[in-house]
Amino acid sequence: MPYDAFLDQSEVDALLAEHDIGTKPAPTPEAVDPGAIRAYDLGSPDRVVRRRMQTLEMIHDQFARHLRASLLAFIRRNADITVGPMQVQKYSDFERNLPVPSNLNLVSLAPLKGQALFVFDPALVFLIIESLFGGQLKYYSRIEGRDFTATEQRIIARLLTHTLASYSKAWSGVFPIDAQYARSEMHTKFASIANANEAVIVTPITIEFGIASGVLHIALPYSMIEPVRDLLTRPFRPAQDTVQDRGWTQSMRHQARDTMVCVAATFAHVDMTVGELTSLGVGSVLPIRLPKKITAHVDGVPVLECGFGTRNRHYALIVERHLNLPEPSISEEVFHGIEKTPGPTTGAQPSTGQPGDSHDENAAR
Repeated sequence: MPYDAFLDQSEVDALLAEHDIGTKPAPTPEAVDPGAIRAYDLGSPDRVVRRRMQTLEMIHDQFARHLRASLLAFIRRNADITVGPMQVQKYSDFERNLPVPSNLNLVSLAPLKGQALFVFDPALVFLIIESLFGGQLKYYSRIEGRDFTATEQRIIARLLTHTLASYSKAWSGVFPIDAQYARSEMHTKFASIANANEAVIVTPITIEFGIASGVLHIALPYSMIEPVRDLLTRPFRPAQDTVQDRGWTQSMRHQARDTMVCVAATFAHVDMTVGELTSLGVGSVLPIRLPKKITAHVDGVPVLECGFGTRNRHYALIVERHLNLPEPSISEEVFHGIEKTPGPTTGAQPSTGQPGDSHDENAAR
């Protein structure tokens, strides 16, 4: 059969043209500068925080207000406290830029895992000490590259106590934490709260007294706050909204209590084959054995464990245990006048029906 029965001349020409194109050599790719290629290690612990943690920023703003009031009671001076921009950086970069000597305080924020770092730079430490001892803060004090004395360390401990109390209070409206002091260090190599390449969230807080100022750095490992990341990235909800939501929840709870549900209790069931089922006729008798306990279901969910009996010539269920409901406080008057099968009972819920001569006959019917 000739090929033109399947393809016309135009289709043959198109196929030949495509064949000619395919035989041409591929274009040479453009040269790429080796310096523009950056290697990426998939096993690196680097993290990219893409979402703004606006609630964490709000927490630090509230912390600044609480700390201002606490410092006023501590050193009897008004302080101007400014919260700097929050930065996400490697821990190695953060510790490399810390001034020396700095007071490094490792702090646990239970129930969050890990430790945070509260760093008082030397300018802030000497500023607080000079204020406590009556200095006028008119002259710039030279920072010496030495360790803090025992007296200075005691003052730092008191300052840290006020700082941690204010920090816990600032978190209380979002996620309650308990900021507890763990230990202090002077050198960063002894105060590692994260691996060198791990991301930390650093917030500088500038504290000013007159013309002098110092900085408090708060460093939170990203792995510490990752469990509550959703709380810290969503918009902050003020207290009045929480009160309104509580009232709305209470209203919904009351309305849910008025919802009608169907409580079903199966007294007995019989297992049989299909042949036995098809052989049943009018007047056939099915022997059954009544259980001692009956489980009541709502939409297939077991909710009550019951006994059974009669009350006022009606069949009744006697609640003995709640399965998926809280235990209510039920008066003993509910059980008055119920004739029940032997066994302990704690409550009753009547159901409609007419009793017969015996429980077994009624159940069989």
